[in-house]
Amino acid sequence: MVAPSSPSSRSLRTRAALVAAALDLFERQGYDATSAAQVAGAAGVTEMTFFRHFPTKEQVLLDDPYDPVLVAAVGARPRTDPPLARTVDGLRAAWQDIPDDAVAVVRRRTRLVARTPSLRGAVWRNNARTEDAVVDRLVADGTDPLVARAAVGATLAALTAALLHWADADDLAGGSDLADTVRRALSVLVPRLDRTGPTTCGGRGA
Repeated sequence: MVAPSSPSSRSLRTRAALVAAALDLFERQGYDATSAAQVAGAAGVTEMTFFRHFPTKEQVLLDDPYDPVLVAAVGARPRTDPPLARTVDGLRAAWQDIPDDAVAVVRRRTRLVARTPSLRGAVWRNNARTEDAVVDRLVADGTDPLVARAAVGATLAALTAALLHWADADDLAGGSDLADTVRRALSVLVPRLDRTGPTTCGGRGA
């Protein structure tokens, strides 16, 4: 999300190198069998540098750079829309806009999580940060805190189910892709959700 000319570009390159090295090692020898020191060595940095970027090994897979994007996407929806509709529309729009190269990384990370039992519980703990951020935005816009929490919690649960299902599939039968899988999962919450338009929820139109 930061332009290449940013003063933090070197840090971003180091972080990307760590993620790439970690994904290669995790896929080749398993998450549990790979140490942070091995990841750092493969990326050409020290173990201390690894921990400056990722407080724990699991954060390489679970750290979500898209939280600010999700919050902004929900905030961009009309405040007159019901909270569930704002959340569903915002999250769906944000995931549709992820570049193809980033989608490939998301799939590798999520597939590793889906196939590593020790990480499954961590997914839900990690979701709590995203949930708090989106709830805070809805509440700041005037939504009742309980209503905001229920809307965001339900939407993130559906989104997580979609990501795990999509990433763990051996092949994407029928042309299913990330955006379509997310749409299908979110349509459980909003049955009239279509492929291209915003949701119709609580009696509102587009």
